[in-house]
Amino acid sequence: MNTFTFVFLLALAASLGIEFWLARRHAAHVQAHRDRVPEPFQGTISLEAHQKAADYTLAKLRVLKIGRLLSAVLLLLFTLGGGIDAIDRFLDRFELGPIGHGVTLILAVTFLMALAELPLSVYQTFVVEEKFGFNRTTPAQFVKDLILQAILALVIGAPLLALILWVMDRAGSWWWLIAWVILMGFSLFMSWAYPTLIAPLFNKFTPLEDPGLRERIQRLLQRCGFHSKGIFVMDGSRRSAHGNAYFTGLGNNKRIVFFDTLMNALEPEELEAVLAHELGHYKRKHVIKMLATSAVLSLTGLALLGWLAQQPWFYQGLGVSRPSNATALLLFMLILPVFSTFLQPLLAAIQRKYEFEADAFAAGLTRPEALIRSLVKLYRDNAATLTPDPLYAAFHYSHPPAAIRIQHLQRLKESTAT
Repeated sequence: MNTFTFVFLLALAASLGIEFWLARRHAAHVQAHRDRVPEPFQGTISLEAHQKAADYTLAKLRVLKIGRLLSAVLLLLFTLGGGIDAIDRFLDRFELGPIGHGVTLILAVTFLMALAELPLSVYQTFVVEEKFGFNRTTPAQFVKDLILQAILALVIGAPLLALILWVMDRAGSWWWLIAWVILMGFSLFMSWAYPTLIAPLFNKFTPLEDPGLRERIQRLLQRCGFHSKGIFVMDGSRRSAHGNAYFTGLGNNKRIVFFDTLMNALEPEELEAVLAHELGHYKRKHVIKMLATSAVLSLTGLALLGWLAQQPWFYQGLGVSRPSNATALLLFMLILPVFSTFLQPLLAAIQRKYEFEADAFAAGLTRPEALIRSLVKLYRDNAATLTPDPLYAAFHYSHPPAAIRIQHLQRLKESTAT
């Protein structure tokens, strides 16, 4: 045990302490406002729906707290508890070679952690989501998804890991810069390929059939100067009653996607407003900005890993007795969420700023009241709490809290009217 061990334990304790303190505040705030619908939503959301959202939020929060604690325990078991060391030595008997050994080690630890967290995922899906009427996933579909995810992790993740470990071994002290170029290229390729190669493995995408709605959307796209490979409806109802819409892909492979649940919940004008918001992210270059932010953070992280991989105290402080490229990469991947916890408020604030900008863009192209109506329906149908704790929201929410977002749109509506 060295100084870095204490730094790691202190960061882990601080991270957990902050998360549990915020969760406690959030639960208390939601419970305190459970019996009264906030004024901006009176007349549009019933007390029954508001209370359902409060109870759903509290139920998810309990699962989240257990998940945080479980992740911390697993992290300690695999690091200071000697788990990585034990698996590393066990793999020696198979004589896989340095890269094969390293890839297997990383995948084995990842698989074991996912396996340990699986019961919580099952509980969330088949107990919490079921209780509140959102789950539509069958056990067979759940298992099928897990198997498909595991296959994709092997087919895509294993070769990428092997390439990164090869670069770490052969490219000298500047390996991290080459690895960054590879990871950014892979990220861009996956963003381009996901709509047509990956997403259809999990869901069915059918072209939008409603001619009136399709024409309405095409006019909106023309006003925005947005070109896509098509407008599709996704069978989200196979797994959940939650609704959403998004656009995905890069370059000439962009797609607009509506969940079928959303199509059933909103009127054509409201769907147009939701899409205008999503297009706002594109027109305001939020996708590019987020990619740039990700690129900077990735470069910084890999540069840091390039230095840490050469420090004996990094391995010793985390319970690993045999330094290697694979253990350096694995340890960094495991502890990164602990230290990045403290960046969450800043990243969340940037995302909320982008949401306000996308709302303003949508309000300029469509009627603000249409977006307000659609948001209210989404809050109601998805059982999103209308009364989050302000500090919890500042730390965790990528979207502005409901009341603040509606007030922002009301001001845009008034300014448009004048």
